[in-house]
This record gives sequence, structure tokens and C-alpha cells, in this order.
Amino acid sequence: MYRNFVLKRLFYGLMMYVVMVFTFSALFNNVAEQTLRSQIEEQLNQEMRTYHNLNAIQYERLLAERREVKLHQYHLDQGLLFRIVWRALDSLSFNYGLTSGMHTASGDREVIKVLLEALPNTVLLFTTLVVLTLIIGIPMGMYAARRPDGWLDRLISNLTMITNGLPSWWLGMIMIMTFAYGALAIFPSGGLHSNPAPQGIMNLVDLLWHLSLPLLTLLFLSIWGTAFMTRNIVLGNLQEDFVMAARARGIPESRVLLGHALRTSLPAILTLAVLSLFSSISGNIVFEGIFGWPGLGALYFVAVQQNDVPVLIANLSLQTLINMVGFVLLDLAYGWLDPRIKVGGKA
Repeated sequence: MYRNFVLKRLFYGLMMYVVMVFTFSALFNNVAEQTLRSQIEEQLNQEMRTYHNLNAIQYERLLAERREVKLHQYHLDQGLLFRIVWRALDSLSFNYGLTSGMHTASGDREVIKVLLEALPNTVLLFTTLVVLTLIIGIPMGMYAARRPDGWLDRLISNLTMITNGLPSWWLGMIMIMTFAYGALAIFPSGGLHSNPAPQGIMNLVDLLWHLSLPLLTLLFLSIWGTAFMTRNIVLGNLQEDFVMAARARGIPESRVLLGHALRTSLPAILTLAVLSLFSSISGNIVFEGIFGWPGLGALYFVAVQQNDVPVLIANLSLQTLINMVGFVLLDLAYGWLDPRIKVGGKA
């Protein structure tokens, strides 16, 4: 039964991803083809410079022939529907082509390599953030649930209201002014490494040093909301009948909290964890820009500025894939963790 449930969820997730990629291909078709035609003309200009001793008529005839070959190579001489399908299939196979002007640190213009260069930086920052938020926020929320209206409960409630209304970019600027340029200048203002970057173990130390300020800024913004949601989820389950029965049997409060209330709260907490993790992969455009963090968010912002449509399409497709994987894993984990959820058969 669970196997059928898994296969069904995987199929639904795959179909949703395919539909989204075809939608991106249709929406971006005109601008993508304009970019592709510009790339073709650039290739033709470079190629025609290698031909010498051609008169004007021969030059124009050869240029027209080479242009026709290139248009056929990229299916621009086909119908609109065929071109949309072809571009979508390329995206599904991670063949995003060349950028319009952006490139990797080594000068490579393949879109997939540009994305893969930025992806680890976003994963490092935002996934570390999610892990630390859950490690700190969940125990805080559980402690607050055990002591409603206590000092920690009131602190979490008040700070949640404050931090939820603070823009991350505004707090980021305050943190930079305070801890990078102010009296407490103990962190660098941005970037991934110092210039020049140190070698060996000091390279890792330098990376962690640059990571600290943006990570602490985001951690302060997110930890209180996670603790508040965990507190509400666990507090609600602590009032359920099965918890009352466990307490009546004389089970220690710590076992009631961890073995009963927390186990029942895991699906909801898992939702919070997985959605936070996979949504973080897309990065934060403004936040990464402020701290000069070269991740997917900053890459998307630069691609918009430079009108680099291949990078935009690839970025959207990659983020869609990551989020679909997150939703499918979340659905599968729900069926495994919560026995009340039927994973197959008839109700």
C-alpha cells in the first residue's frame, strides 16, 4: 500500500514539474527567442570574420546560408508550438544553453554551470540557517509550551511580532553598519572570501567569518517565529485526551512531552522544516545583494538587470524542481509519520 502511495506522489510531483516547465517555456518564448537570435547573429559575425577574399555578393550569400543553418539548428524555422515544446524539453533535460552575457568565474557561459556555481552558496547560507533555526527554535517552543505565560513564552510572542514586521534587508543594513563599519566592527561587510582568499584551513575559517553576519541576521529574524509555531502546535497537543490519559497513568512529564505530544506534532513541525528548507534554496534577492553573497538570489537579480533570459528560465526551473522535490518528500513523510493519514486502500 505504501509503495503505491509513494509511486502516486512521485508521479503527481513529476507531472506538476513538467507542467510548470512548459508554462515557463510558453511565457518566456518571445524574449527567449529574441535572445537566441542575438546569440546566433553574434556567432555568425565571429564566424564570418574567418572568411577572406569574398566579394560583397559572396559574403551575403554565405551569411544567408549560415543563418539558415543556425535557425534550423535551434528550430527557429519551426512552428510556435514545436518551439515551445523543444525549449521545455531542453529545460527538462537541464540543457539550458548559453547565457546572454553572464559567465562563471572561469569565463564559462553555459547556463547550467553558472547556476551550479551559485547554488552551493545559497545552500550553505540558507540551509545552515534552517538547521540552526530548527535546532534552537523547536526546544524553545517546547519549553514555552510546557510553561504557558512564562517569561520565555512572553518573550517569544513579543519578539515574533517584532521580527515578522522587520524587512530582512533593513535589518541587514543595520547589522552591517553596526558590526562591519561601526564601533563593533568584527565582521566583514559582505562577500564570500577576503581578497585575496587565504589557502588551506584558513580558507574555511575565512568563509565562516564571512558567513557569520548574514547568518546571524537571518537567524534573529527566523528563530522566534519557529519557536512560536512550535509552541502553538505542541501546546495544542498537550491538551488532547491521549496526553491527559498518559499523565493520569503517572507517565513522567518529560516522556509525555517527547513521546506523546512531540510525536503527534512531528508532521506539522516537519511541514515547517521542509518548506523552510526548500524555499530557502531560492535565496533572497535583496538580502544576498546587500551582503554581496553570490547565491541564486543575487544571480536572479543580476540576470534581470542584464536581461539574461536563459539564466532567468533556468533559475525558475531549478527552483521549481527543488520545491516540487520538497513537497513530494513532505507528503511521503506525512504518510510515514502520521498513522492517521491513509496511504492507500479504501476509507
